[in-house]
Amino acid sequence: MSPTTFAFRSLDPLTDAELLHGWVTHPKAAFWMMQDAKLEDVERAYMEIAADEHHHALLGLDRDGEPAFLMEYYDPAHRELTGLYEPQPGDIGMHFLTPATDTPVHGFTRAVITAVMARLFEDPAVRRVVVEPDVSNTAVHALNEAVGFVPEREIQKPEKKALLSFCTREQFFATTGVPA
Repeated sequence: MSPTTFAFRSLDPLTDAELLHGWVTHPKAAFWMMQDAKLEDVERAYMEIAADEHHHALLGLDRDGEPAFLMEYYDPAHRELTGLYEPQPGDIGMHFLTPATDTPVHGFTRAVITAVMARLFEDPAVRRVVVEPDVSNTAVHALNEAVGFVPEREIQKPEKKALLSFCTREQFFATTGVPA
């Protein structure tokens, strides 16, 4: 599966909330920390993101134009990591979520994170992607490493202990061979 398999569109908090609710409340999405969210909570959370100039949400679409994953990106100088590290010009933060499925496709999640990273690096102003997954989320640590992320240190966020990691444009290309 190739990262070019996917397209992106802006998330619509009202029309996409029901879909997202199923994704973020599934037990396999525990690290998303929305297990007990009601539909209205998901709508509200994504309405806030839609209104935020420093935080954005997109849906990744499969070949048929159907939603296949969620991507968020944010300015770490203003959201998520404010005061927890010294942001550099060109830094952008990222989250992604692939929905749980009973029929997993080998290589899907790796193709998703590769597509997400390629999308972020389409912006020439982006020099480095920053992530802060839960320290116990070993599956995402492996995926991050597979696209070039290098862990820097553990940090304590209000909601979790996180592994602060960075991936430059050059690291992404050297690791994946995907032009960035």
